Amino acid sequence: MSSTSAASPSTGKARSADVVNEEIRALWLRAGGKLTVEQRREYEALVTEWAQAVRGGIVEAA
Repeated sequence: MSSTSAASPSTGKARSADVVNEEIRALWLRAGGKLTVEQRREYEALVTEWAQAVRGGIVEAA
């Protein structure tokens, strides 16, 4: 599953950092440790989404 948006397309809600982290891990596993240019773009989008989710979690905790 590869999604580069910060929100789940079906619900419109932002995904949790844990969910995005699992997708990042799965991408690396599929890639065998070496990303193609396209996978690199996906990875960068996922890391951005993950960072937003982490920040959102910190705001909610406060």
